[in-house]
Amino acid sequence: MMSPFRLFDTIHGSGRGLSDKLAVLHDQIRERHAHVDRMAIALYDAKTDLLKTFVNSDKAENVLLGYQAPLAAVPSLKRIAESGIPRVIDDLNDTLSPAAEHSHWLLEHAYRSSFTLPIKQDGDLIGFLFFDSLRPRAFCTDVVRDLDIYARLIALTVTQELTAIKTLVGSVQMARDFAHLRDLETGVHLDRMARYARLVARKLAPRLSLTDEFVEHVFLFAPLHDIGKIGVPDTILLKQGRLDEHERRIMQTHVHKGCEMIDRIIEDFSLTGLPNVDILRNIVAAHHERIDGSGYPQGLAQQDIPLEASIVAIADVFDALTSPRPYKRPWSNDEACGELQKMCAAGKLDPDCVACLTENLPEVEQIQRQFAVPAA
Repeated sequence: MMSPFRLFDTIHGSGRGLSDKLAVLHDQIRERHAHVDRMAIALYDAKTDLLKTFVNSDKAENVLLGYQAPLAAVPSLKRIAESGIPRVIDDLNDTLSPAAEHSHWLLEHAYRSSFTLPIKQDGDLIGFLFFDSLRPRAFCTDVVRDLDIYARLIALTVTQELTAIKTLVGSVQMARDFAHLRDLETGVHLDRMARYARLVARKLAPRLSLTDEFVEHVFLFAPLHDIGKIGVPDTILLKQGRLDEHERRIMQTHVHKGCEMIDRIIEDFSLTGLPNVDILRNIVAAHHERIDGSGYPQGLAQQDIPLEASIVAIADVFDALTSPRPYKRPWSNDEACGELQKMCAAGKLDPDCVACLTENLPEVEQIQRQFAVPAA
């Protein structure tokens, strides 16, 4: 049996997504501890205090998807986060309250014991790693000591991937700042539209069998959709009136410029092995395509448009409509939803994606409250 460190080296450069890497590690662990029936990672969003399911490996074929909750509402995990001390529960039946959704799910699927560790980077909480068993008292001292080695490797895998994404996003943000692009698209705009995109993806997930890993990468990559605008002259980018045909053609070149920038940054920062990078490329390349083929730059239509691009397009249009611009007032949510529905009827936007946004306005309004434009 391969040692944990050799296994880590093998999967690290494999180009696999985190779900696949976790499954490989889980198989190795099961050779040593057959009663470790489930492993799962939840990520933490400090800006919203949300804990979100991310990736899992479950030998009982039970999968908890699309779950999120404020960390403040889960006191036991909050204590783990604050103390940094892992927790073992010998019998979940004696400890968990079925009132909480996550606890109810564990009990409903007959899990009996667990081992939970915080994942941190530079002192900041990234998320949690869960080991669960269908047996009570499965995590004795020797098992915990052995699993701790794997836990460190899993935490390293997660933080390395998230760090690579942050490097990519940070590089683009620096370029945006130097180009004064924030005059047009502020930080809160990007925060909002990324979370609108995640909302749409999360609501689509059950029907389309989308993984939490896909949903999270749409969220992480959505803010980079318009990076090519860095290469558009300010006279066009910041023009307060309508663009003429020549100016519009120049503006549309931002998609090609964005694709070139992404590829250059990936190469310069040695991020070629970053899993799910195709989601990013698709978002940048196709978020201006339209269902009827009238979009640009390729004139893609219907199923040829990547789902992640359709999701981000709707999030971006909605936030543009509901945000103030020098040439227009902010539209109300009802007005913006009406416009999205008109665009659906005209064959421009994916109606399923639009419905996931327009039918969940309480969550939209919560995002708007959390990421409002700061008072001058």
